[in-house]
Amino acid sequence: MGGAGVEVGSRDRPCKWVQLPPSGPHTDQHGSQPWEDPGPAHTDGSVSHPQCAGEEDWVDSRTVYVGHREPPPGAEAYIPQRYPDNRIVSSKYTFWNFVPKNLFEQFRRVANFYFLIIFLVQLIIDTPTSPVTSGLPLFFVITVTAIKQGYEDWLRHKADNAMNQCPVHFVQHGRLVRKQSRKLRVGDIVLVKEDETFPCDLIFLSSSRADGTCHVTTASLDGESSHKTHYAVQDTKGFHSEEDIDSLHATIECEQPQPDLYKFVGRINVYNDQNDPVVRPLGSENLLLRGATLKNTEKIFGVAIYTGMETKMALNYQSKSQKRSAVEKSMNTFLIVYLCILISKALVNTVLKYVWQSTPFQDEPWYSRKTEAERQRSLFLRAFTDFLAFMVLFNYIIPVSMYVTVEMQKFLGSYFITWDNEMFDEELGEGPLVNTSDLNEELGQVEYVFTDKTGTLTENNMEFRECCVEGRVCAPHAVCNGQALPDASATDMIDASPGASGREREELFFRALCLCHTIQVKDDEEVDGPQKSPDSGKRSAYISSSPDEVALVEGIQRFGFTYLRLKDNYMELLNRDNDVERFELLEILSFDSVRRRMSVIVKSAAGEIYLFCKGADSSIFPRVIEGKVDQIRSRVERNAVEGLRTLCVAYKRLVPEEYEGICKLLQAARVALQDRDKKLAEVYEQIETDLVLLGATAVEDRLQEKAADTIEALQKAGIKVWVLTGDKMETAAATCYACKLFRRNTQLLEVTTKRLEEHSLHDVLFELSKTVLRCSASLTRDNFSGLSADMQDYGLIIDGAALSLIMKPREDGSSSNYRELFLDICRNCSAVLCCRMAPLQKAQIVKLIKFSKEHPITLAIGDGANDVSMILEAHVGIGVIGKEGRQAARNSDYAIPKFKHLKKMLLVHGHFYYIRISELVQYFFYKNVCFIFPQFLYQFFCGFSQQTLYDTAYLTLYNISFTSLPILLYSLMEQHVAMDTLKRDPALYRDIAKNALLRWRAFIYWTLLGLFDALVFFFGAYFMFENTTVTSNGQIMTSNTHVVFGNWTFGTLVFTVMVFTVTLKLALDTHYWTWINHFVIWGSLLFYVVFSLLWGGVVWPFLSYQRMYYVFIQLLSSGPAWLAIVLLVTVSLLPDVLKKVLCRQLWPSAIERVQTRNQCLSVEQPTVFMLSQTSSSLTF
Repeated sequence: MGGAGVEVGSRDRPCKWVQLPPSGPHTDQHGSQPWEDPGPAHTDGSVSHPQCAGEEDWVDSRTVYVGHREPPPGAEAYIPQRYPDNRIVSSKYTFWNFVPKNLFEQFRRVANFYFLIIFLVQLIIDTPTSPVTSGLPLFFVITVTAIKQGYEDWLRHKADNAMNQCPVHFVQHGRLVRKQSRKLRVGDIVLVKEDETFPCDLIFLSSSRADGTCHVTTASLDGESSHKTHYAVQDTKGFHSEEDIDSLHATIECEQPQPDLYKFVGRINVYNDQNDPVVRPLGSENLLLRGATLKNTEKIFGVAIYTGMETKMALNYQSKSQKRSAVEKSMNTFLIVYLCILISKALVNTVLKYVWQSTPFQDEPWYSRKTEAERQRSLFLRAFTDFLAFMVLFNYIIPVSMYVTVEMQKFLGSYFITWDNEMFDEELGEGPLVNTSDLNEELGQVEYVFTDKTGTLTENNMEFRECCVEGRVCAPHAVCNGQALPDASATDMIDASPGASGREREELFFRALCLCHTIQVKDDEEVDGPQKSPDSGKRSAYISSSPDEVALVEGIQRFGFTYLRLKDNYMELLNRDNDVERFELLEILSFDSVRRRMSVIVKSAAGEIYLFCKGADSSIFPRVIEGKVDQIRSRVERNAVEGLRTLCVAYKRLVPEEYEGICKLLQAARVALQDRDKKLAEVYEQIETDLVLLGATAVEDRLQEKAADTIEALQKAGIKVWVLTGDKMETAAATCYACKLFRRNTQLLEVTTKRLEEHSLHDVLFELSKTVLRCSASLTRDNFSGLSADMQDYGLIIDGAALSLIMKPREDGSSSNYRELFLDICRNCSAVLCCRMAPLQKAQIVKLIKFSKEHPITLAIGDGANDVSMILEAHVGIGVIGKEGRQAARNSDYAIPKFKHLKKMLLVHGHFYYIRISELVQYFFYKNVCFIFPQFLYQFFCGFSQQTLYDTAYLTLYNISFTSLPILLYSLMEQHVAMDTLKRDPALYRDIAKNALLRWRAFIYWTLLGLFDALVFFFGAYFMFENTTVTSNGQIMTSNTHVVFGNWTFGTLVFTVMVFTVTLKLALDTHYWTWINHFVIWGSLLFYVVFSLLWGGVVWPFLSYQRMYYVFIQLLSSGPAWLAIVLLVTVSLLPDVLKKVLCRQLWPSAIERVQTRNQCLSVEQPTVFMLSQTSSSLTF
């Protein structure tokens, strides 16, 4: 009954009103339902609906015709659909757009665009330097970056082609046809066999299994290797052959593609014999995603609904927002400063030129007379042209090659993390991953670490510890590490033996645990994915995506109840009497993080209908009307204090009439295309009420290896650690004590819902503020850590509800709220625990700290999908490759196997990365000041004529060849302190905190050092050539050194001293020497000498000038020139050497003290060895 002319999927169209027929039993092509609020009515009884993209009350949907078969006449209008094919395109460029698109992206960078402008100016006007001097370095940078990006994109093209050309089996006209994956279209029926990946997003129609289920692993999507069970459509699961499935007559209405892997809303209309269609709801359990793999199922049939770039996997390709490191921001700031210096230099020289030329004919020497046209040119135009010429002359102060060097350093340096064998986990068989290399140095600047608890601090390896039934505690000590101990007693009973009703409740409790889950049992010896054996004597295994469920079902075996299997929609279990009990599975009310519980509705062999519910205590207790609530709550709180994960179990009996009403409510909610999740949640709330409490369970999630040691090291390094978890406060607090986040002397401050019931938020916050600020005023407190023994140590605990109140603006509408007060309290606490946190609240906490007035560098680490939001929000996001899947690892900047590896990641790798890139940035600016300031000084001696001091080859190759490799190798290999020392002494991390090496003080020092060295280069060479005479053949010769003198000889001497000085300066800064360092540093100096000899020793036919011919050879043939080079290099390096010696002796940093101590030890060890050898040789 769709309105004719309505085009499906018009997502990005403007608003328009579409005429629809009067209401009927089916939806239109856009998925409008009869229960929607109608729009304005028309005289013919039809209604209009506004169709606007992006409106919250509008669901943009599509209709898919299964097998491309038109609906029966009169059922609904058939509208041809246009959807993309099944090609996946992850590449960024094509053959045709690579050059323009790549150039556009590269010239968006300020430095590249600046050098392009300089290059164009050199081409347009008469400038003192050749366009080659700017064009060649720019071309080199652009080419290297383009090659790197082109190669990476070629690899993506290669992977795309392999994926798009893989064979897929289609069902056409009742038989199988084999085609390439890219030719698959929406509506095609596809056959997928075991261990094959799904070629697109499919609606599951039928499988080779009689119960219409299949097992799927989504490791390539979210990393979860556990098996997930999917269910075929009830009315199509009996179609097992190609002929049967080809006879299917159905249409599917579903939402338009969206990236959420775990959400899907749709419904299928199955037409049988021209009657009204059977409408069935479709959810995520019916959707098979592209990239997932079929397991333990021979074959399945499915219909394609999303193809190509509209599949959920492809929609998740979109890149995350770009993160920029603090070092990169400092680089850009310094670049602006140097740009201002450049403009100032050009402006000063332009003004002085015209001041100097104000004397008549001063601007027209006898050898360079102006033409009449030149005399008539506008003064402003001449001045502007001269200004541009000076800009070109001094433009090398902006180091364009620094950007490509930094990119290479980050890209190559990231391999040191992936190659680190100490961070390789043997159990997982995996090491660390680097998803982005742009933030390497940010690992050395972290001030706050926000960590998840379950799976990050703990192992997420659950072990059943005990259960409390009707107030009686049962502890199966026989279960240890997932293995049954044959000689152990079955239970340890506390309290009195149960009566008749107690015995019934106890057995009902164990049945509830056997039935209320989503575990699958595989009756084979070999099962893919994580598994647990339900009975060591049977060839079977438990398969579940939740380790909690496996631990519970495994644990209650010790009480005589064993879950066997789900067969033909009947759940079978073995009771204490070894009798098999069968329960018909009627409904599953799935678990979600908002409800924090799940339920099943089952029917026993006697015809009784039960609803069994299990979930968090906070979600079960409010719905309980009967049971020993106080005793069970007391036990739950005690277990939580011990750090155990607790669940409560409840039930209620349903009469058939009540169950029929529930079915109708569920069916109405499940077939909704609009707000289905919301409607289902409302129905679940109605159903899960008036429960009878049966008992509670306790499961232990052990602390990860060296988690406490890692947190302690981070705190010593000056890093504040916050734990953000969804667990209850008592459980989370116990874990915090176990991992040494809280200590015995830590005074806990609480901002929790329980406390806010007694006092207002304003009173609580101000009371805590006075407490912590009074302590901080009386003691000199370190900003980052509260580890001192002579001061009060505070820890803060806050829950999600209290955080919501803090983040909420005040009722009077004022913009001020309690955030700043809350932040002041947090700053004075050594650790903070945030419990009962929703995923979005985790991100809010990170954002709150990230944008506080100090703007600290934040790091978030987690292992589950609920941690993705905070990982994306933090400056650095780290995913733990854990048991909750790899969504966190996929969305993170770095991924590590275990939490303990965070210690080396930050304290060693982060420290080295920051030290290296800081030196790289400062060194680049320093050597360019050394390079260009003599050129500035030279203008005072050449009448501001824009005469260049250096030869074109030297201008071009200075940053590309002569000085580039030493600093690149330094930035990759430098270790100013040994790795073991950094791990042993975390406090060394504080020395580089808050971008210490790139502050203005350090930047000014490097700049002044460059200015001093430039003055030494220039005036040292100038005074050497001060007295000159003209020889008989017209040459100018110095009277004191007898060196043939000229401007190119002068410039070459300055350049030679400069190259040796900046290279030796780097050698003095190097602490970690390898053969590679020696080869590159001394090799660079040798290359400069050899190049200069060849450049000036051969008449090059392709050059229009030969001004450098024999210049370098003539210079080196003079003994005084050699002496001048040695003296000037020594004088240039002397201030830096003296500064280092004095600072090391008088004001040593922690790192310098360690270096001195290590040097002393290295000297003592050979001495001790020699003495021992001498004494042994004297012993007879």
